[in-house]
Amino acid sequence: MRRLLPFAIIAGVLIVVILGTVSSIRSRRAAGTTPFAVSPVSEAAPSSGGATPVQQDSSAVTPDASIPPVSLALSVTVEEFGDYQCPPCGKLHPDLKQIIKGYGEKVVFIFRNFPLTEMHKNAQGSAQAAEAARLQGHFDEMHDQLYEHQDDWKDQADPRPVFQKYARNLGLDVKRFAADMDGNEVRERIEFDRQTGLARQVTGTPTLFIEGRALSAERTDPAGVRTGIELMLARKAAAKR
Repeated sequence: MRRLLPFAIIAGVLIVVILGTVSSIRSRRAAGTTPFAVSPVSEAAPSSGGATPVQQDSSAVTPDASIPPVSLALSVTVEEFGDYQCPPCGKLHPDLKQIIKGYGEKVVFIFRNFPLTEMHKNAQGSAQAAEAARLQGHFDEMHDQLYEHQDDWKDQADPRPVFQKYARNLGLDVKRFAADMDGNEVRERIEFDRQTGLARQVTGTPTLFIEGRALSAERTDPAGVRTGIELMLARKAAAKR
């Protein structure tokens, strides 16, 4: 028995090591199935060069009356903090638009302005153009125009004539549009979005939240968005059973 004891101890150690290795592999595989950051607001940086650090602001954020307070029972909310001049935002836009359209009523999409003004000289102006169009009921159309024709205005010394051309093409009252761009309502809306982002530790664009959980930087892409939506839809469906 004494001769066998050392072999038994060695065998026991090997079993513990093997079990530990298997558990570690399973943990890593499980972690790789989620596109979300470690916590709902951490690590939500942009996936590529559209980011710039911003100063954190602890100002209180009040509820946004323009956003539906309750989603449909089996829908999830996808919230994007974006900058119209941000190249990665522009790259993600067509895929994100198609994904949102494909899910129909299963997804409630919210866009929030987060202009990176220190990096993009026309970020603030383009946000004002989108919000001025919202006041005439054409936010979605202007939103699409700004992203889909980003190269037409991003380097302009004064992009306003381009924005006014978009407004005219959309059938807006251009005189009102121009005035609204500089109005308090538009500026307050953009600042509200910015403060909302800062309060949730947004540091760059595009940053996406699905049901309040931030996508990790490396999964802020079409596949990551779909995976996040499916996970949250499945979780809601399971909760109703």
